[in-house]
Amino acid sequence: MSSNLERRYRRVLRLLPGWYRRQWEEDMVAAFLDSWLTGDPEADEYISKAAGPSSAEVASVARLAARLYLSGTGSPGRYFAWGQALRGAVLAVALVQAVRGLDDLVLTVWSRHVFGWLPAPPASLVVATPSGPWPPAVWYLVAYAWIVVFVTLVLRYYRAAQFIAALAIVPDLVQLLVGTFTGRFLSAPVGPWAFWALLNLAPVLAMTVFYRDGPPAPRRPWLLALPVNYLLVVVPLLALQATGNSAWVPDFSGLYCILVALACLAHAPRALSRQAAGSGLWSLTLAWLAADAGAYRIFSIADYLHDPHLINVSLAELLILLVSVALIAPDAARAQAATPAPPPQAQLG
Repeated sequence: MSSNLERRYRRVLRLLPGWYRRQWEEDMVAAFLDSWLTGDPEADEYISKAAGPSSAEVASVARLAARLYLSGTGSPGRYFAWGQALRGAVLAVALVQAVRGLDDLVLTVWSRHVFGWLPAPPASLVVATPSGPWPPAVWYLVAYAWIVVFVTLVLRYYRAAQFIAALAIVPDLVQLLVGTFTGRFLSAPVGPWAFWALLNLAPVLAMTVFYRDGPPAPRRPWLLALPVNYLLVVVPLLALQATGNSAWVPDFSGLYCILVALACLAHAPRALSRQAAGSGLWSLTLAWLAADAGAYRIFSIADYLHDPHLINVSLAELLILLVSVALIAPDAARAQAATPAPPPQAQLG
């Protein structure tokens, strides 16, 4: 009598990984059927034809599937390693955005002469009023919001961080849509969309892999990474711009590739030693970041088709990134097989 209803539920449960279904499918189907069936043959016959799965149940199974595939919670070693690495990559991208926001904050304060004892900034560093459909205050809030997003992620307020980040990417999307349809506010046709998709939308969506019962990231190192990266990356770039050497400053996609490549090279000795604890997960994390940076560099090349020199520079940055990732790729592959995982649990949510 319940075969039709049971069949529909089993189709929905195909969203879950095979290893999870083998262990929990029968229990989950029984629980779903018990929530509908009454024991009355006539009522149950009607229910089996017309009832379930509800949209809430389908959404619950879909969330669980995303959690198991991406977050690695309770998953076999390979999926657990992917989840750990993806969490690290999302934190790193949020860090990049937070450093950009901190840079905007510092330059805005400097340009507005908030602190009278500071000398006036060079003309090349003065923050101009952003153009577009939004007032300048919106863009400042967007930049500063990423600092809040990064800090709340590190402090493990995951849903708050995702909510703030989702709001922060809306103004950019509106500006891109207006620019695409009106031909205004866009300095290049491809690069801004690639930036929005890979460094705005992608990390917001990937924040769903953070869960309270997942392994937490160490707070102190990540929080210290924000001022350290500003001092080691942004300050030297500002010095180059202030001294009239802007030609030495790469565009953002090139800088992203170079930073990830340097991180891979710095990690390569540990990865090649095969003995450093946790090196495989870091290698896998850097591989995720390299994929994101490489994709952004590839898409943004389309904006330089008029300049062969910039195309050559972009290809050189891609080559450096590729060689750097190749050094840690074997370690990343080993991590997928060697990483243990906690025992799985049947739960929806």
